[in-house]
Amino acid sequence: MAAPRQLRLGAFMRPSSIHTGAWRYPGAYPDANFNFAHLKHFAQRLEGAKFDAFFMADHMAVLNMPMDALKRSHTATSFEPFTLLSALSQATTHLGLVATGSTTFDAPYHIARRFASLDHISGGRAGWNIVTTSNPDAALNFGLDEHMEHGERYKRAREFYDVVTGLWDSWADDAFVRDVDNGIFFDPAKMHVLGHKGKYLSVRGPLNIARPVQGWPVIVQAGASDSGRQLAAETAEAVFTAQSSLPVGQEFYADVKGRMEKVGRNPEHMKILPACFVVVGDTVEAAKEKRARLDSLVNYANAIASLSIALGHDASKFDPDGPLPEIPESNASKSGRERAIALARRENLTVRQLAQRLGGYSGLAMVGTPQTIADEMQEWLETRGSDGFTVMFPYLPGGLDDFVDRVVPELQRRGIFRREYAGTTLRENLGLPRPGNRFFAN
Repeated sequence: MAAPRQLRLGAFMRPSSIHTGAWRYPGAYPDANFNFAHLKHFAQRLEGAKFDAFFMADHMAVLNMPMDALKRSHTATSFEPFTLLSALSQATTHLGLVATGSTTFDAPYHIARRFASLDHISGGRAGWNIVTTSNPDAALNFGLDEHMEHGERYKRAREFYDVVTGLWDSWADDAFVRDVDNGIFFDPAKMHVLGHKGKYLSVRGPLNIARPVQGWPVIVQAGASDSGRQLAAETAEAVFTAQSSLPVGQEFYADVKGRMEKVGRNPEHMKILPACFVVVGDTVEAAKEKRARLDSLVNYANAIASLSIALGHDASKFDPDGPLPEIPESNASKSGRERAIALARRENLTVRQLAQRLGGYSGLAMVGTPQTIADEMQEWLETRGSDGFTVMFPYLPGGLDDFVDRVVPELQRRGIFRREYAGTTLRENLGLPRPGNRFFAN
């Protein structure tokens, strides 16, 4: 009898909770984003529960919302990811450490060095979340007057990926002979100069750091537009995505894995991990009351600002008690806009109601007992809606403790989540192969 499929679990930890009201919830740590002792404790709790990874998204600008909303939001700022994850690598031994690196506002040589360094420092636990950056205000922080067009951002990202992975392959795994007697530190025949000249990038190479422990850090991708899905199919080994329901998740799963097959990749070499906001209670009713109390802490100014960001248009000008008007496309995130519009149409929400939903968290949520949450996760896994989840905690530390202490043991009891790590690297624990070097035979 075949063993049951195994859930993969990541934890979305930037900011410490995505819910705008989280920092105000009774018992929450209001300073969690900038308190290293708290973040270290969270990481160690996740590792004790055998989570795959601590996933840290990043913003390249303070959120583009009015000051009356911004001043109320704990999501505006956080630590720089590499600094934090490098520190956490010394406080953990198995937990994966995934950081966002922008292909629009960073240089591929910088990205390649940082992730290679993190992979070595952590003993092979780094992952790169490839993003094209949707916030148009980020352009203003990098000497640009306007944001690069959406389609162009993805074309640049595809070339960027080729350059970064090529730089990681600059050295054969055994290039550094360190022959003390003959005074030879590395074998020149095992060093490759990339010499890339493309439409968007020109990078000579080689990278001045040895090939990462994992060959390449695990490649994570988060886009859900058509361009994002295609980039994922061609490059990603894990996908952080937002899906509203199981049927929508199943469609996404089949589409992206089908695209993988068309480009000659093994669909098992990608783990699709949708974001899942989890609220645990002793009863389903108690969990719903906890969620309602959390949502009540969101100020309307934050709610309408969150809606504006999702739509890429100023929603404060809309009639708050009327239906959502027709929204033209913008240069912001296309998938975020589509999800907000679909939610409004599906549930016939007014602008005010939609804003309040988005101001807290509007995506996939599992609100219930440990048993009902495990039921939902198991159904998603067994019906090919996902390979696991990127868990979002409602507030910290309580929401994390609820999941670790109550949901994880239920998943383990069912035999669909590990009790021990499979290996020491993120690739081993996700069941992903180590990539070969394109320039040198292994």
